[in-house]
Amino acid sequence: MKQVEIFTDGACSGNPGPGGWGALLRFGSAEKRLCGGEEQTTNNRMELSAAIFALSALKEPCQVLLTTDSQYVVNGIEKGWAKKWRANGWRKSDKSPALNADLWQTLLELCDRHTVTFRWVKGHAGHPENELCDKLAVDFYTSHFLR
Repeated sequence: MKQVEIFTDGACSGNPGPGGWGALLRFGSAEKRLCGGEEQTTNNRMELSAAIFALSALKEPCQVLLTTDSQYVVNGIEKGWAKKWRANGWRKSDKSPALNADLWQTLLELCDRHTVTFRWVKGHAGHPENELCDKLAVDFYTSHFLR
């Protein structure tokens, strides 16, 4: 199984507001940058989207180390929140609806396809790849939605 590093970030101008996501995929010395966004979204949706689009870009099952500054994404997977929400019909333990169920469903499916380990890093703290992904995200929504 190929070993791939993925770095992701999501950003939003307002929450909700115009948003973007950025991702860097690294396999050996090869790198690929991805970005996208939505005109009206939330920061958490962009964080999830970054992970989803990056994992979706892999052409075969891979062993992935995914680094993000989103505790929401890391905890949702690593602490099993998303699987519990899915098992409860996308309801949280207090019976309120789980937010972003559509994206969590897709991310869980991708995590079933790939062997993914999530690693959290502090955002805006000088981590080079995280800073790059933030720039990709911000540049995307700035150039597409804030003209």
